[in-house]
Amino acid sequence: MASDHTADVLSALANSDGPILTAEAFPELPSTIIKSSLDRLGSREMLSYKTLEREEYLLTKEAEGIAAEGSHEAKVFEAVRNAVDGLKISDLQSIVGKESAKVGQGKAFASKWVKKDDKDKNLLRAATDNITDTTQEQLQEILKTKSHSDSRVLSDLKKRKLITPQKVIAFEVSKGPKYARELVIQETDLTADMLASGAWKTVKLKPYNFKALGAPTPSGALHPLMKVRHEFRQIFFEMSFTEMPTNNFVESGFWNFDALFVPQKQHPARDQQDTFFISDPLRAERPRPPNPDEPSRLLSDPTSQSSNDVSKKLDYEKYWKDIRAVHQDGAFGSIGYRYPWKEDESLKLVLRTVKTPPPSTRSQLTSLQHTTATSTQMLHQLAADPRPARYFSIDRVFRNETVDATHLAEFHQVEGVIADFDLSLGGLIGFMEVFYGKMGIHDLRFKPAYNPYTEPSLEIFSYHQGLKKWVEIGNSGMFRPEMLLPMGLPEGFRVFGFGLSLERPTMIKYKVNNIRELLGHKVDLGFVQSNAAVRLEKD
Repeated sequence: MASDHTADVLSALANSDGPILTAEAFPELPSTIIKSSLDRLGSREMLSYKTLEREEYLLTKEAEGIAAEGSHEAKVFEAVRNAVDGLKISDLQSIVGKESAKVGQGKAFASKWVKKDDKDKNLLRAATDNITDTTQEQLQEILKTKSHSDSRVLSDLKKRKLITPQKVIAFEVSKGPKYARELVIQETDLTADMLASGAWKTVKLKPYNFKALGAPTPSGALHPLMKVRHEFRQIFFEMSFTEMPTNNFVESGFWNFDALFVPQKQHPARDQQDTFFISDPLRAERPRPPNPDEPSRLLSDPTSQSSNDVSKKLDYEKYWKDIRAVHQDGAFGSIGYRYPWKEDESLKLVLRTVKTPPPSTRSQLTSLQHTTATSTQMLHQLAADPRPARYFSIDRVFRNETVDATHLAEFHQVEGVIADFDLSLGGLIGFMEVFYGKMGIHDLRFKPAYNPYTEPSLEIFSYHQGLKKWVEIGNSGMFRPEMLLPMGLPEGFRVFGFGLSLERPTMIKYKVNNIRELLGHKVDLGFVQSNAAVRLEKD
């Protein structure tokens, strides 16, 4: 233990007229052990010390053999010199060994110690009478002194893997103002016995160290994405939104695509390069009312009818046929897409995905569409009791992307839908200005866009002061009648929705340039533990 050496240190100082070096006084003690004793004595001002660091070099096992027996090249020279009539190259390995023959032959040639016979190129002859084995001398010096005066020698030997560096810590120790030959034990507690006996008057009490740092208390930390997510949720709740459940990562193509009036053909989101399809099981069931024993996938709204009453009023079979009709033949005043709608395609199981915009504008960080399958099911449930409603969700979605600095295969989507009678495009624009204003974003522009399930559709831009340009921050639009009327929602009942990524505002707030540093296996836990709180409306 460290206390076993405090007396040794005090004794060494008593026998010295000046400072002592621990490497000389206690060469066999590890620096960590001796430092514990020095710290204990230093806290009592009995001594002071300075830390000295230096680099020493140790010989490898191969180098120890060279220091004792000579270098590989010297062994080759001796073997060639001892062969009066020359030494065949093929015989060299059997005399000096495989390693020495392999390494030493080239070194001996480079040093011009040996040469090939003028007539027989397979024969080696000595090119000089005497040599100096420099490598052996260098290693012997390092063995004695643990270093070498020429840094180039050290560098060369390290390249040859003959020496390895080792950091050595030593201490220069001097007597302190309260130095004594013996360590006086200091009491840390004032006990009842000391008070009763009066011993407290003579004992040495250890002084309080008011500069000592307290032990750090380990605690959990919220990921930056979760902090920004919390801010978004507060904004939605302030604006009277209800949060949708998003616990289903796997959905059918019907809820994820067809019910949103996304065509089965000629839309990139239905292709395998953009969507993760489930292989087992391959197909989902047709849409149906939930079984009474199944937990409800949709939230309970106190202003709506009970879930059983809703299920009774919703005709899932008619909804299925109306979706087929609006795609294949046209219905509800629409000519539809006029293609053969396939049930198998509609019932394929997929990982919940993002509705993909045209490839020329697609980007997770700048042109995210909104609306997952949950929004569709919420609106279908709303058809049983049409009334003003506001829903939002923040959760993961998936897309088969090539991972790079701005794209991941899974990311987070912020989405919201507002349903009411006689909504207008002007109301959507006004709401967007209020919504983004709560984040501190006030200068907005809107640009017409295309989504298969909204018309009109708007891309939302804001001027970025840092980049000095307009950047896209979201997507919005009013849902088409081809999506709403098959659900059973009445004429004049309008719904508009909007969406953006969670990662983009988080990257901007925390100045992260690579999305892989924010989400995934490359995330620095230190960054997660030390990042500051976030307020979206503050710079």
